[in-house]
Amino acid sequence: MSATAPYAGPSPIRRPVAAAALLAALISLVFGLLLAGAGPASAHAALTGSDPQDGAVVDTAPKEVTLSFSEAIAVGDDSIRVLDPSGKRADTEAEPKDLSEGGIVRYGVALHSGLPDGTYTVAWQAVSADSHPISGAFTFSIGAPSETTVAVPTQEAGGGPVGVVYDIARYAAYTGFVLLVGGSAFVLICWQRGAAALPMQRLVVRGWLTLTAATLAMLLLRHPYTSSGKFADAFDLAGLQSVLDTKPGAALVSRLLLLGAAALFIAVLFGTYARREDEREKKDLTFGLAVGGGVVAAGIAATWAMSEHASTGIQTSIAMPVDVAHLLAVAAWLGGLASLLVALYRTPDIGSAAVRRFSAVAFTSVVVLAATGIYQSWRQVGSWSALTGTRYGQLLILKVALIGVLLAVAWFSRRWTGRLTDPAAASEEASEEEPASESEPEDASAGLDPERAAQLARQRAVVTATKKKRIRDADPERSGLRRSVLAEAAVAVVLLAVTTMLTSTEPGRTEEEAAAGTPSASAPAAGGPVNLSMPFDTGGQNGKGTVRIDLEPGGTGSNDLHVWIDGSDGKPMDVPELKLALTLESKDIGPLPVVPDRLAEGHWSASGVQIPMAGDWKIDVTVRTSDIDQVTIDKNAKIG
Repeated sequence: MSATAPYAGPSPIRRPVAAAALLAALISLVFGLLLAGAGPASAHAALTGSDPQDGAVVDTAPKEVTLSFSEAIAVGDDSIRVLDPSGKRADTEAEPKDLSEGGIVRYGVALHSGLPDGTYTVAWQAVSADSHPISGAFTFSIGAPSETTVAVPTQEAGGGPVGVVYDIARYAAYTGFVLLVGGSAFVLICWQRGAAALPMQRLVVRGWLTLTAATLAMLLLRHPYTSSGKFADAFDLAGLQSVLDTKPGAALVSRLLLLGAAALFIAVLFGTYARREDEREKKDLTFGLAVGGGVVAAGIAATWAMSEHASTGIQTSIAMPVDVAHLLAVAAWLGGLASLLVALYRTPDIGSAAVRRFSAVAFTSVVVLAATGIYQSWRQVGSWSALTGTRYGQLLILKVALIGVLLAVAWFSRRWTGRLTDPAAASEEASEEEPASESEPEDASAGLDPERAAQLARQRAVVTATKKKRIRDADPERSGLRRSVLAEAAVAVVLLAVTTMLTSTEPGRTEEEAAAGTPSASAPAAGGPVNLSMPFDTGGQNGKGTVRIDLEPGGTGSNDLHVWIDGSDGKPMDVPELKLALTLESKDIGPLPVVPDRLAEGHWSASGVQIPMAGDWKIDVTVRTSDIDQVTIDKNAKIG
């Protein structure tokens, strides 16, 4: 098609704007519907039982109320409240006591003595080990049921305006990650000349800005999101400090540090790399950027894996690296798709070779997604009934269906790619057919004043750019590819939203186990739970206490370890440092170091502790209570 042929249809400048507006409207619609239809984030942990039970009528007042959960949780002073029929506190208002043992997560609060007959309300709120807040309420009666004036908040933990804003930030964080990682990978692997293209630079930088802003918002809102539900508490320094002491808080801070390294990567990619002309030097720089960028991208992906679903449940040592690979594959595919869409609409010179290279990257990403997705589905669902009968399973089915639609549309894109003509060839052909009268003489500006010459140069640049856009938009193959890629991007927006919803929905396996009243177990292994109690004395002030250890399931393979430290007064005790080591002296194995994460005051945990073989293992525990006071105690336990 000649460059002078009449152009029918929308202006080449308006069409990218219309496409961008269409995508923006679709994004707003999808996220609006998802946020409107989704309540507070369903959590991984669930209440599996209580004593007294919900609705029970007991003859005499119990001394305490206990609650059991499917997985580890973090609690605070008011996490469990017991209210009498008039709405006054019936518990002693002390911090819930950790009564966990044998792999059963249980907390209790003591009640006042001499409680009168009537109906009592138990309201609880905590944070699941996979970072999501959980809450609920139930009643029991002493003697006989009675009317109660207790008004339990109907808003669940993680709900309300704070919950909505926090969820928006979570969606934005995933979107920014996809654009940052996928856009950078597209430039390095598929279209290196794109490093000098302003639209590509804007896409990646906006992805970085979105992810950074969303991470900061989540860090500030973490405290009100999991507790008060008030925006004003976002700047509560004590609340922020408590967030930093948790696993999700540490993950968010780590992400911000990695985003600083990502900023340096972007500066080199679109600065030094874009200007480099020597092919050998550029090849070396490409390798360095690929390695460095890959490490940073994997690190950012790991901040999700270490704090959400992959970090709890079964086989965490396998699930977390699998989750990182899954996230990177999503970013390479969907972020690359967004980059290709921008390149096709906003840059006239992307060639068929770059599109074909992206096709290969997309195929590899799909293979990785299929392999990691199958494992994740088995781990989080576990049964056909959970696949069809739980919200997580239904969202997973929707995600698989969307991937199928995306692959079908991608097949059409691949057909258009095979017939794509390089812009350079099209420009040469158009130039040969261009009438000489439309060409500006090279020396037209000769003899003119500098201002007039500069004006003519700008006019010539505009004419050249317009000509390139006309050539690009008049190419039927390129137009067909743009339409199919736009359709892919539309489906990808919905797919990314559904994927984000999955990360905040209670897995089907846990939901079924909670409904059956059985807590989640670790990987199957012989043996039974190991429970140890070890007194210690560091010799310093407040240096006495007791270490309690639970190892579940207490067999070979992967185990979950929980450690509690109680002070001499029986209350939870925090210490500056806690380390463990396991040694099987009969086989000269070990010591195998274990550094647990702090979950709450006096409570630490470590997932995926590997026990290579059964035997009589020595467990060394090092407790440091001050800068100079430290002691190491040990005890043997039969494991496996």
